[in-house]
Amino acid sequence: MSKKVIWITGASSGIGEASVYKFVKEGYQVILSARNQEGLEKVKSACAHPANCTVIPLDLLDQASFEEKTKEAIAAFGQIDIILHNGGISQRSLIRETPIEVDRKLMEVNFFGTVALTKHLLPHFITRKSGQFGVISSLVGKFGSPYRSSYAAAKHALHGFFESLRLEHFEDNISVTMICPGFIKTDVSKNALTADGTPLNEMDKAQENGMSAEECANQIFKALANKKEEVYIGGKETMGIYLKRFVPTVFTKILRKSEVR
Repeated sequence: MSKKVIWITGASSGIGEASVYKFVKEGYQVILSARNQEGLEKVKSACAHPANCTVIPLDLLDQASFEEKTKEAIAAFGQIDIILHNGGISQRSLIRETPIEVDRKLMEVNFFGTVALTKHLLPHFITRKSGQFGVISSLVGKFGSPYRSSYAAAKHALHGFFESLRLEHFEDNISVTMICPGFIKTDVSKNALTADGTPLNEMDKAQENGMSAEECANQIFKALANKKEEVYIGGKETMGIYLKRFVPTVFTKILRKSEVR
C-alpha cells in the first residue's frame, strides 16, 4: 500500500515544523508549505526521511496561486489524504488602536486564505471519496480575548465554515478535525501583528512556559489518526472552554483580571 500523504501549511516553524517531523517519523509522505522556502528546506533536511518530503512555497495572501499550488501538491505524490491547515498569524493589539487594514490582513491570512485553499483541494477529496481537513484553530476560536479581536474572529469563523463542510461532505467520506491549541512554546507571539501591522517581536510569558511544539504535534497526530471532530491542546488554559460553556459570567470576570497579553 502507498504511504499516506499529508500537506502541512505553516511548515517552516513552530507547530507546523514539529508536525512535519512527527508525520515523517510515522511513515507519512509530507508536503511542506510556507512563505519561507529556505526555512522549509531546512526543515526537510532535518527530517528522519527527507526523501519522503517535498517543498512547495505558499503565501496565504496570494490566493491567485492556489490552483497551481494545489495541482503541484497533488502531483508530488499522486494524491493527498490529509491537509493540516496550520499557516496563520496572530495579533497583539487593542481594538481601538487597530486600523481596519490590519483587521483585514488577519482575516485574509487566517480565514480567507485557509478557505480558498480548501476550495481548491476539496474536489480532489470528493473525487477520491476520501480526505481529511485538520484545521489549527485556537482556544480563542471558542472564546474571545483582549488584544486578539480579529485573530479570535478569524478562528471563530473557521469553526463555522468547517463544521458546515463536515456536514455537507459526510457522504463523500471527508472528515474535519478542529484543533484548538492553547499556550504552545513557539514564536507565534513574536510574529503577532501589532496595531501598526508590524510584528510584536516579544515572547509572551504564557507562551514561553507553554507546552512544547513537539508534544502538541504528538497530540495533533493522535487527533487526526482517530478522526476526532475537535480537540483542545495545552495546559490548564484549556479549562477555559468548559468555564465559558458552563459559567460564562464567572469566566468573563476571570479574563478581565488575567494577564492575557
